[in-house]
Amino acid sequence: MRWIVFLCVLLQQGIAYSQAWPTRPVRLVIGFAPGGAATFVARAFQEPLGRALGQSIVIDNRPGAGSSIAAEHVAKSAADGYTLLIASPASILVNPLLSPKAGFQPLQDLVPVTKLSSSPLLLAVNPGLGISTLKDLISHSKSHPGKLNFASSGNGSAPHLAAVLFMRLAGVDMVHVPYKGGGPAVQSVLAGDTQLVFATPPSVLPLVQAGRLRALATTSRAATPLIPGVPGMGEAGLPDYEISFWYGFFVPAGTPPEVVAKLFEATSQVLKLPETAKILAREGTETSGSNSPGDFAAFLAEDAKLWARLVKDSGAKAD
Repeated sequence: MRWIVFLCVLLQQGIAYSQAWPTRPVRLVIGFAPGGAATFVARAFQEPLGRALGQSIVIDNRPGAGSSIAAEHVAKSAADGYTLLIASPASILVNPLLSPKAGFQPLQDLVPVTKLSSSPLLLAVNPGLGISTLKDLISHSKSHPGKLNFASSGNGSAPHLAAVLFMRLAGVDMVHVPYKGGGPAVQSVLAGDTQLVFATPPSVLPLVQAGRLRALATTSRAATPLIPGVPGMGEAGLPDYEISFWYGFFVPAGTPPEVVAKLFEATSQVLKLPETAKILAREGTETSGSNSPGDFAAFLAEDAKLWARLVKDSGAKAD
């Protein structure tokens, strides 16, 4: 009889906690340096999500190890709903394949809340390279094997795998230069330290529109209205090429289900706001929510197959 009373007390405490949560600011952890797509998407949600929850959202950039440092930090934080991770395929699905780590498995140690956004990547080059089309890039690379440097947001990141897949399908050889985030990677192309980058649209689209970088193709097969005037890979000359990119929210395993549900509902409200879609669209990204945390978990299980195949086919290695 005592254990029944004990369980009832625990249940009542859990309900009371979820009803009270949040009573203080929520920390949103990003695995990359400021200036990249993850920070852009996080900031698009920061203020409206804070309004929906009734508490401020504090952004915390923790770059390094292809965003694994941030993911592990959140996984080992208190499971109380006050530490939130915004993550891409890299930290959740790719990094564990490249560098398995004892004591940390993202799909086990983190709880998926909802998908936030989706977009193709964008292949952009420094205009000084004198290349205007994807076919020109392939021809130049074949004539100068190992001479072009491509930047990425980290070894094993989606932009890195996108470039490795490009090299494999196009039959070219380029040198990988990893950085601690999309922002520094794009800056290296602007500076001429590297010549090209596969990057998330928020990282490069404003620079393309300003004429400081030149877009050759999106990583979708066909052109997308998100990025007008830029062909898809199939149209540009690589019909078998296609990669899409997403961001989502995660919390530490053990976070009360009621808190996860409340965070999901608040985020869903933000995703439905016309202003959210408008902000993301300006940078070539679209809102892409989940029907439930379980729906997001099912999506991850399916998407994991794609990235596992890419890692295997690409031969990507951890730092």
